[in-house]
Order: sequence, then C-alpha cells, then structure tokens
Amino acid sequence: MSYQDGWNALNLHMPPRVPRTEFSLESHWELIRRVTGIDVTYKSDGETKQKASLALIKAYDYDFLWSVLIGGHVFGDKSTDMGHAVYNDGGGDFRAVGKNLFDDPEDALKMDPFEFYGPIDEKKAIADFNAAYKKNCDTFPDAVNMTGIYVTCISGLIAILGWDTLLTAAGIDPHAFGELTNRYALWMQQYMNALAKCEAPVVMIHDDIVWTAGAFIHPDWYRRFVFPNYKKYFSPLREAGKIIMYTSDGNYTQFIDDVAATGINGFVLEPVTDMAYIAEKYGKTHAFIGNADTRILLSGKKEDIRNEVKRCMDIGKKYPGFFMAVGNHIPANTPVDNVLYYNEAYEEMSKR
Repeated sequence: MSYQDGWNALNLHMPPRVPRTEFSLESHWELIRRVTGIDVTYKSDGETKQKASLALIKAYDYDFLWSVLIGGHVFGDKSTDMGHAVYNDGGGDFRAVGKNLFDDPEDALKMDPFEFYGPIDEKKAIADFNAAYKKNCDTFPDAVNMTGIYVTCISGLIAILGWDTLLTAAGIDPHAFGELTNRYALWMQQYMNALAKCEAPVVMIHDDIVWTAGAFIHPDWYRRFVFPNYKKYFSPLREAGKIIMYTSDGNYTQFIDDVAATGINGFVLEPVTDMAYIAEKYGKTHAFIGNADTRILLSGKKEDIRNEVKRCMDIGKKYPGFFMAVGNHIPANTPVDNVLYYNEAYEEMSKR
C-alpha cells in the first residue's frame, strides 16, 4: 500500500498507479486464508482476526482507509433500534428489531435535539477525534487515514426515528420535518466544529440521503433543508484546510451537483450513482472512489468481472483523484476465486 499514492490522488496529483480501497474485504476470512496463509475464521479470537485483516489490507495495497467516529452511539438509549440483518460470516451481527423511540410521528416533529441530548463537550470531542485518527495511523501506517462523522444529517434522523417514523413524519408535514432537520443540524454542528479543530487532514462525512432508487422525499425538500445545512457544516472544515470526503449509499446522481456545491473535495459512491458524470464534470477538481458492482463479483464470470474493472478504469483512470473500489462492499459470501480474479484484473489495469 502507498500513503503517497493515496495522498497524491486526494490532492489531484496523478500517481503512477490507480490507488484503491475496499470495504468489508478485511472480514472475508476464507479469502484472507487464501491470500495470507493465516488460519483464521469468524470464530477466531480478536487478536488473530486483527492480524489477519491487517495482512490482507497490506497484501491488497489499500491506499485509503475509510473511517468515521461519530455514529449512532452518540444518541445513547434515545434512538430507534431497527435491528440488523445477517451480513458477516457466521451471522453474529444479526439483531432483532427493538424499540421505536417515537410511536407518534407528531411527537417526533416537535423534538429539539439540544433539549433531548444536551450540548456536547467540545474539548472531549476534539480529543476523541484526535485519538481515533492517531489509532488509525498507528494501525494502518502505509495508507491515508481519517476520522469523521456517520450521522451527519439524514443518517442521524434515521438512527433516531427509524424509517417508519421518519417517512410518516416527512409525509405528514414536510415543512415541520424540515424544521426538525434544521434543529438536528444545529446540534450536529457542534461535532463539525470539533472535527474542524482536530488533527486529521482528511475527514469523512457520511450521510445516506437516498435509496437505491434515488430520493425518498421530494428533491426540492433536500435543496431547502439538507444542502444549506451541509454548507454550514463544512464551512469550518474548509477554513481549517481539511480534505472533505463525502459518502452516501444509494443513487445520489440527481444530487451530485448539489453535493459538490457544498464544498466537498471528493465523492465516495456505490455503483448506482453515475460515476461517469462525476468524472466528466468534477474529475479535474475532485477525488472520487468507486464504483465496481459487488453483484458482478458475487455471481459473474471472469469475463464479467474483468469488464466491470475495465468499465471503472475507462471512466476514472485518466483523472488524478480516482480510487478503485467495489462501491457496495465485498461480503463474505462472495466466491474467493472471483475476488482473487478481481484483484488480478485491478493490479493489471491499475498501472498508468
């Protein structure tokens, strides 16, 4: 892996190879056994797993390690437990659906996060960001590291309200839901201000603003209540000279220009978002990471996998800020031989 290649790409200086990162591959234990020779399974102890994951990351030359610190845990027990489906090998991540924080959407619309959660301790938040960033640097010394925020805006409201209450509240009174969004953003600004004061030169901003099919509220609503808050969020980050990377799952193609206008420096995207549009319009001014489709690795033939890598390279390789990645993760049920071939195709085509 190469910190320099990753850093150059983020700063739009063309590295000699297309840098890369991946998501979830470091817990694909069968692949890790094949690549590293380390005898590890989902039943192994934490130390063995960490050693094996690090060996895989080094073998596959990750240049960029996606990381955030502030997630749903900051809400304590004042959130909605939507449960978790089986994803990891062995199914240990399954969790049944739990409590709903607000049974009445009208009550949710009245919530004031400052009253509900109280102010944060900025000095502690800065120290926590610094500690998280340092830990990442110590763990992955050969790649670009970061810290950041997961529950930026919509993702925060999803964690607090759950999907059923959120969609009902937004449908009952979009304006009141927008005002709730503004109140949440004002509360979250505390973490953004702390993030701006931390030591990490690169920060990750995550917010799942859409579904696979696109926006789940009218686009005008986002432009009135989400993106103006993004601009406020990112102002201190930009003033501090941070490289701001932005991630949303789903298809945010219709909002690419809106997101770019908020002041970010790079896009992280799944395959359903139009990377060709990002490359054509922003390839000379922004980094972008993606966007091979994991479904092709899951069930495709070698020819399909190679064509998918070629598709991404044909779009991104001529731009300095392009990173290769499977945009929607590589889960543990992906055939090992397919992942091995994907990596072979990447390594062959990554050379400039």
